[in-house]
Amino acid sequence: MARVVVDVMLKPEILDPQGQAVQRALPRLGFDGISDVRQGKRFELEVDGPVDEAALARIHDLAESFLANTVIEDFTVKVESGDVAAEAAK
Repeated sequence: MARVVVDVMLKPEILDPQGQAVQRALPRLGFDGISDVRQGKRFELEVDGPVDEAALARIHDLAESFLANTVIEDFTVKVESGDVAAEAAK
């Protein structure tokens, strides 16, 4: 069994109000020196069997059509553990 991680982040040109709220709160909480914060989503998928190129392609399609809104978000797909050490990014 392998774990595949899909990280979804807003595209750089899209405003991130949640990230901005966290960034503004950090100095009040004693955390100085943080110049920017971006908020995103992480999906961990447990895959039965080997993670070959076909499985990665299916997961990439899943991320593109279901997990991310590709108009405003970018995503990466990577194998965190398991049979294949492969990485695919969009």
